Amino acid sequence: MAERPDAYKVLQVDPEAEIDVIRAAYRGLARKYHPDKDPSPEAAARMSAINVAWEILGDAASRSTYDAERSSATRAAAGTDGATSQEAGAASGSSPGPAPRPDPGLRRQPGPRPQPGSEQRREPERVSRDWTAGRSSVGGGFDDSMRAPDGLGAAGPPPGRPSGSVLNFSRYDGWSLGEIARHDIEFIEWLDRTPIGRPYREEIDAILRRVGRRRSAEAESSDRRGLFRRR
Repeated sequence: MAERPDAYKVLQVDPEAEIDVIRAAYRGLARKYHPDKDPSPEAAARMSAINVAWEILGDAASRSTYDAERSSATRAAAGTDGATSQEAGAASGSSPGPAPRPDPGLRRQPGPRPQPGSEQRREPERVSRDWTAGRSSVGGGFDDSMRAPDGLGAAGPPPGRPSGSVLNFSRYDGWSLGEIARHDIEFIEWLDRTPIGRPYREEIDAILRRVGRRRSAEAESSDRRGLFRRR
């Protein structure tokens, strides 16, 4: 019997991912490989695997059972690999001897020390001309407990005047980013700090700068130079 594919790998999510992340990943893959979009046999097989993975991970009880079976299979595979290595050594007539002791007369030669300033510094990722790596210093009181306490779409229907991308997860399911910003700017700041908000980072950056929750790179640089300006 063929081994069942890993449901987390099929949906391209981490085993520790929360249900909102898994749901968003499933919807994105379903739109990509749906037979109406891609009629190829490969897409049909991929769509079937995606649906099976969602049936497993989309339900809390089913996911819990699957996680337990997955952990047991991982431990069993690790034990089998160790036993196989021991059997192979016994069959060859060899046994692992004690590890060789280092010669006390040999000393480890220290390598060259890096020169100051020679370290390569990684530039922060930028999605727009004046996006800054730092997050907003205003607000910041939004945490995971405030994300979706009443479930998916608990905020109700969108209030109108949509602008920007529309979310398909969390309590603001069906709301655009502009509508959320007018209603709950702290949620926009929270979304900016989470991996699931990366596809909307440029829009979020523009919103936060527009409402004064984030300053541009040029303004921050100007303030830093002003600290040492001769009066």
